[in-house]
Amino acid sequence: MDNAQTLINPRAAIIAKQNDAFRAMMPLGGHKTYLGQTVTTRAVAAKGFDFLLNAQIAVAAFNDFNEENDPYGDHTFGVVTVSGERLFWKIDLYDLNFEYGSDQPENPERTRRVLTIMLPSDY
Repeated sequence: MDNAQTLINPRAAIIAKQNDAFRAMMPLGGHKTYLGQTVTTRAVAAKGFDFLLNAQIAVAAFNDFNEENDPYGDHTFGVVTVSGERLFWKIDLYDLNFEYGSDQPENPERTRRVLTIMLPSDY
């Protein structure tokens, strides 16, 4: 993320750091502070365990954010390639019951994340 985005929206910068930490811990079972879950579409799940594991590792390591794929600077979307297959991932920020959007998305005590890994055709 560039400094212009940070200066324009410091809240987005906080959320971006939290999202990055959440993604980084995904293959290891999740983050202890930034709570949530990871889901995949049926099409991704059908590709098997090894593919899923490699997809999680690729999403966890993603750091190619730019104005095109991260216009708000909050690191909620990305594109990775796994075994020649293009995948989208996105993070949604929910309330504690996973029913509505979080009213304080920068507050980890009031926010739960759902990271979805999908094929572009699933989006």
